[in-house]
Amino acid sequence: MSADQHLVFRGGRALAFLPVVVFLAFCVVFFVVFKTFDMTALAAGGVVALLVGALFAKPYAAYWSAVTRGIGSPTAVTIVMMLFCVGLMSALIKETNVSGGFVWLAELLGVSGGTFTLFAFVAVCIISMSTASSIGTMFTAFPIFYPAGVLLGAEPAFLAGAIISGAIFGDNVAPISDTTVISSSTQTFRRKSGTADIAGVVRSRARFAFTAAGVAAVGFFVLGSSGSSSDSAHSQELLEQAADPLALVMLIPVALMLTVALLTRDIFKAVTVGLVAGIITGLASGLLTLDGIIGVTDGAPTGFLVSGVSDMLSVIALVVTVFGIMGVLTAAGILEWLVSALTRSRLSRTPRGAELAIGIGISGTTLLFGGVNSAAMLTFGPVADEIGARVGLHPYRRAVVMDCFAMGIASIVPVLSAYLFIGAQLTSGIKGVPALATTEIFVAMLYPLTLTVVMVVAAATGWGRRFEGADGAELKRPEHTPAQVKV
Repeated sequence: MSADQHLVFRGGRALAFLPVVVFLAFCVVFFVVFKTFDMTALAAGGVVALLVGALFAKPYAAYWSAVTRGIGSPTAVTIVMMLFCVGLMSALIKETNVSGGFVWLAELLGVSGGTFTLFAFVAVCIISMSTASSIGTMFTAFPIFYPAGVLLGAEPAFLAGAIISGAIFGDNVAPISDTTVISSSTQTFRRKSGTADIAGVVRSRARFAFTAAGVAAVGFFVLGSSGSSSDSAHSQELLEQAADPLALVMLIPVALMLTVALLTRDIFKAVTVGLVAGIITGLASGLLTLDGIIGVTDGAPTGFLVSGVSDMLSVIALVVTVFGIMGVLTAAGILEWLVSALTRSRLSRTPRGAELAIGIGISGTTLLFGGVNSAAMLTFGPVADEIGARVGLHPYRRAVVMDCFAMGIASIVPVLSAYLFIGAQLTSGIKGVPALATTEIFVAMLYPLTLTVVMVVAAATGWGRRFEGADGAELKRPEHTPAQVKV
């Protein structure tokens, strides 16, 4: 990892962490003090952090050169363009109300109690995979599934946990999610050029994510019933209002997009296919109008093409500021020092130890960022890249370990988690159903809790571990001992 060592800070190297500290302070203020979650606010915190850090840097111009190099890095630019593309597909799926199709299924099947909790988990998993937005899926799913499910006998905390778990699972495995894009794009090949392709990472991750999801599904079915139901007329009315069987037809373009992504390993091609097929399907079915694609209402632009881009602007602003901070840390030699310190430790000298080091490192970073795993992976990704590469771990494996640990228990700590703050907020203010505290939801977050256990077992036993061959291909076993790996 190269660094521009001429960038120094008044007061010593420790002040290079000042932008990180200021940014984390913004996270704490918004998540803990104000109990709210907003990507734009976090991006604003990143900009302020950069401005504050510049006051202690010398030479001043070198500081901003480091910032712009970080922002303009190939990885940063690739992530930004991918996020714009996946934002369009996500907006199309939301515009055509896919969630309404799953509500219709629930009504048709007459599910209740623990069965409804399980149904909500599976439905939200599919919705989140389609939209590739965990937070966006939560805002869509809670108003539909939570009040109706409670009235149909679902246990409130486990129903909320099922909705949030499903949103996290979909984000974890969707080829077009920001976290998948970031975890893949930050892990580079050493034996050939380029970063880990998204399709390969998703394939490698599937066994762990689906194992955890399967265990969680059983738990939601067994524990998800309150043993009673009430106000069936009200619950039936809620279901009927939200139900839309025709919306399920939009799963066709989603399936096409996922297939192209896995076969071609090209996310841009996959999104293009998904958008074209989605627009045709939406128009043919009547779920989408020309104004729903792009239009103007009262002088303001409308349509999913506009909302898809605008919805991603706050995330992209966060990406830009975090990469700016990473540029400063790189130019000051901090990342190189951190990687050297970690790789010199006894823990990181073996593939098992390196994976556990990545897991501990990304978990700590995710915790500091209040469960915002995209920002955490942007920050820790280059470190994970170096730690894993030095023992020959394949980029797919590095991305999988980092992403899955970031989606685990570190993302749902009750006093810091954006997921739980939002979930608790979405359960309040609904007539006839209980509002939940973050601590109540935490114990019901079966998918992240199970995923953490699965990944600890995988790291300890080597389950699914792969190494990078001389040509960049995957190897089940290294061609050399870890001590011989050179990067």
